[in-house]
Amino acid sequence: MLKKMGEAVARVARKVNETVESGSDTLDLAECKLVSFPIGIYKVLRNVSGQIHLITLANNELKSLTSKFMTTFSQLRELHLEGNFLHRLPSEVSALQHLKAIDLSRNQFQDFPEQLTALPALETINLEENEIVDVPVEKLAAMPALRSINLRFNPLNAEVRVIAPPLIKFDMLMSPEGARAPLP
Repeated sequence: MLKKMGEAVARVARKVNETVESGSDTLDLAECKLVSFPIGIYKVLRNVSGQIHLITLANNELKSLTSKFMTTFSQLRELHLEGNFLHRLPSEVSALQHLKAIDLSRNQFQDFPEQLTALPALETINLEENEIVDVPVEKLAAMPALRSINLRFNPLNAEVRVIAPPLIKFDMLMSPEGARAPLP
């Protein structure tokens, strides 16, 4: 077990160093068995955090993200958080004024993360395979850049299914009522 943990830590360190050394705008920490965003990474990336536009933390074991994460990486254009155990976002997600796409699929959201509706550049929201029942349709309809929202395999209430289609000007993907997500 310690060997596996050591390998995971080394993998994270290698990926962070690659980002710093190459001057890349991408930080990919997918499938690194992270339970939280490592605090030490903030120090390592402090000189380049403003140039990072894409972070992938997919398929880890994250239960939450901190306000520090949101404010440190305020220049993000894309954030991939699919396949974690997230159930909410910090209010500081409002710092992500340049964010165009967020993938929160296969997490544990029961409530729609309404802070996303305040992001002016957001074009794509993926919340597939969560436990969301209600959606702030009016707020979504008022989002200036939103082009697509994926709500497939969520137990959406009937009201959302009726109200949403005439109000929205973007693609809203929903599963047929009662549909279940395919088994992995």
